[in-house]
Amino acid sequence: MTQQLEPMPTDWRRALAVVAHPDDLEYGCAAAVAGWSDEGREVAYLLVTRGEAGIDTIAPSECAPLREREQRASAEAVGVSCVEFLDHRDGVIEYGTALRRDIAAAVRRHRPELLITLNHRDTWGGVAWNTPDHRAVGRATLDAAGDAGNRWIFPELGLEPWDGVRWVAVAGTDRPTHAVDATPGFERSVRSLLAHRTYIEVLTDEDPEAYCRTFLAGTTGAAAERFGGRPAVTFEVFPR
Repeated sequence: MTQQLEPMPTDWRRALAVVAHPDDLEYGCAAAVAGWSDEGREVAYLLVTRGEAGIDTIAPSECAPLREREQRASAEAVGVSCVEFLDHRDGVIEYGTALRRDIAAAVRRHRPELLITLNHRDTWGGVAWNTPDHRAVGRATLDAAGDAGNRWIFPELGLEPWDGVRWVAVAGTDRPTHAVDATPGFERSVRSLLAHRTYIEVLTDEDPEAYCRTFLAGTTGAAAERFGGRPAVTFEVFPR
């Protein structure tokens, strides 16, 4: 029998999503975020880079502001108004204390109960290799959840510690434990991904909206068997 996924915890008010690039959240999490926004929960986004190295035909100096604009529009489509950027260099993010410090600072400022990030493991499952940026940011986010609560780590930030992170939820993992019904937020998740039109038009010759709809229907539909037949956004949840 296929093991069923647990519903995501609902006894929280604030979440912070930390990922490497514009579009990382839209390739999977946006339907969940739309539903949470509908419920009156606060979700903020923290982007470690501006995705400036993501489009081969556009120089980084031109690409960064373009992708920032698309990310802000993408977040707005699912009810997120707070979008911050750390300005680490796209493609060469380094895991270490500098990255942990920046993420811990954001956790202390936003004081989330739920922290969200993207797959921190070497692969997406099997032999599909993950990128160094995703691995570095995912791992640093998991570590920063603890850093933020320890007043003796990064005291130079001058911010009160926040030990209120109760869960870190990792999206894009091949080991999901929990899920959120994607149906209420699905259409807005399509619009959210479609907001990254410049990036998508480089990826595929397919009609951009058809591409977004097909991709998201596929990923959310694949989880339905393990979530009572409902299309779902899946997470691997690490309680704290």
